[in-house]
Amino acid sequence: MTKRQVIEIDQDLCIGCGLCTKACHQGAIQLVDGKAKLMSDSYCDGLGMCLPNCPVDAIKLIEKETSAFDESRKDFALKQTTRTSCAGSQPKTLASLSVKPKPQTTQPINSELRQWPVQLHLVNPNAPYLQGANLLIAADCTSYAYGDFHHKFMRGKVTIIGCPKLDDTSAYREKLTQIFMQNDIASVTVVRMSVPCCGGMTRVVQDAIKQSGAIVPYAEVTISAEGEIL
Repeated sequence: MTKRQVIEIDQDLCIGCGLCTKACHQGAIQLVDGKAKLMSDSYCDGLGMCLPNCPVDAIKLIEKETSAFDESRKDFALKQTTRTSCAGSQPKTLASLSVKPKPQTTQPINSELRQWPVQLHLVNPNAPYLQGANLLIAADCTSYAYGDFHHKFMRGKVTIIGCPKLDDTSAYREKLTQIFMQNDIASVTVVRMSVPCCGGMTRVVQDAIKQSGAIVPYAEVTISAEGEIL
């Protein structure tokens, strides 16, 4: 036994996205019953390469008395299986929900976008359009999955988009906290996909509201890959 750093995974926070399994070169983490699990302390090198890949900050490094690192696990290539891959990345072919084509019209369909930019990383927390805004915070894929996204969700709202799987959620949390602190936000609606990793968007928004101390009416909508509101 030796005193060293290993990871600890908060099972309550884990959303089962599988990103940590791919980041771990030692194959120390696997998905078990939909949650990330450290298979053995001896498999963990304690470097924490998996930490920045977790969209909900469910992994941390702790120091404890445990077994020494198994040197044979260095650069171990974890085989990707269906059980350890992210459910949101599984390929599927979707059937169209359209029953019949809409009549052709010469009238253009107007955009409901009220401001620019829309990507959360690019939004200025001091932008004047944020003051008193009804805020729509949407995961990138939702506007493609739901056909009437502009009319249903964007109308009358300031739209901000992001992806909790591909982007740095800690930066998202900081930016949103500034937005809630510096602007009298009238309401916030989060639209996310049904895949587990998209739960990171919900968590960063809720964390930002809590950290800012703001009291904001909150609503959440989940869209399936088939384009249905769940």
